[in-house]
Amino acid sequence: MKLEKRKERLLTVNEYVNRQLKYALISAVLVIVSLLIGVIGYYYFGDIAWIDSLLNASMILTGMGPVDVMKTDGAKLFASFYSLYSGVAFLGIRAVLIAPLAHRILHLFHAEE
Repeated sequence: MKLEKRKERLLTVNEYVNRQLKYALISAVLVIVSLLIGVIGYYYFGDIAWIDSLLNASMILTGMGPVDVMKTDGAKLFASFYSLYSGVAFLGIRAVLIAPLAHRILHLFHAEE
């Protein structure tokens, strides 16, 4: 998605809202994919129920921490790597979500009349 350059006009409100919605959709897809990775991993490696897998994946992805204790080495390794991935993914997803707003604010200050 192309962002306007410094010498280009500021987007109208409708154009900006459309851009923000596109970025929000991308963020939602990234959250869903990240959750699916966690749910499937916790279910397979942690040998816990689907709903508990969702709870663990959600808590790790948002930075709250694990709920269930992982008992096997495979489950502990998965939980470790998923935690590392989640920290980076969550920050990246938030950056994608706020990028249009940050760009618009910066463009307001630097747009040439």
